[in-house]
Amino acid sequence: MLTTLTLGMLLIGPADPSQEDIRGIIEKFAAKEAEFARARENYTYRQRYRIEELSPEGRPMGKLEMEADIIFNADGKRTERVTFAPMNTLQRLQMTPQDEEDLRSVQPFVLTTKDIPFYKVTYMGRENVDEISCYVFAVKPKSMEPGKRYFAGTVWVDDRDLQIVKTYGRGVGIEKKSGDHKYPKFETYREQIDGKFWFPTYTVANDTLNFESGPVPIKMVVTYKDYKQFKAESTITFGDAVEDKKPADPPKKQ
Repeated sequence: MLTTLTLGMLLIGPADPSQEDIRGIIEKFAAKEAEFARARENYTYRQRYRIEELSPEGRPMGKLEMEADIIFNADGKRTERVTFAPMNTLQRLQMTPQDEEDLRSVQPFVLTTKDIPFYKVTYMGRENVDEISCYVFAVKPKSMEPGKRYFAGTVWVDDRDLQIVKTYGRGVGIEKKSGDHKYPKFETYREQIDGKFWFPTYTVANDTLNFESGPVPIKMVVTYKDYKQFKAESTITFGDAVEDKKPADPPKKQ
C-alpha cells in the first residue's frame, strides 16, 4: 500500500555528503531535470490511466479510464488524441481540473532549476532503488499560490546520472472553501528510454480518500509507453512560386 513508506534502508552516516556537497548535488540534478524536461517536449508517447473506486472489501465498484496519444499536429504543436475512452462508471468520485493537472504534471514530477526556488529540498540519505544507488530527498513547496498544483513527498535521484528515478507523494494546492477535494498518494517510476534520460513509465496509487461523506478506497494506474522522438520535416517558401520564363525580346525599332 502506498499509505506507508519504509525508509529503513536509508544509509545515513559519515559517508554522507557535506552540506556544501548536497547543495551542489541539488543544483546539478535540477539542471539535469531541466535538460530532460526540454528533451521530453520533443517526444511522442501513449498515456493510459485507470481509476477504480473500490468497495470496503476491495472489490471494484466503478472505473474511469482513458488512453491518449501525445503527438504533434501538422503545425508541429503538441496535442492529445484520445484513442480509448469507455463509459465512466465511477459512483462517488469525480475528476476535477486539479486531478487532471496532477495527471499531467505532478505525478510525472520533474524538479528543474526554475522550480527549485519554490520548494524546500531536504537531503535524507541514500537508498537503492532496483539496485540503483540513489540520493533521497524530501520535497515540499515553500508556499503555494491559488490555482497552482505542487508535489509534496520524496524523490530518489540516481547518484550517477543525477536524475529522478522514483517519486512518492501527492499533489497539493490551495483549495477553494466549497467542495470536498482529496488526492491520493502515488508512486511513479522512471526508466532510461534513450540511453540518456529517465522517463516516467508507471504510476500507481492504492489509497483511501477520506471524504466528509465517508472513506472511498481507490486504485489508480497510469502508464506511459512508446516514447518516440519527434522529428519534423519542414519546407520554407517565400511568396508564390515564379515560373522560369524567357524574357521577352525588346521591341524592334521602326
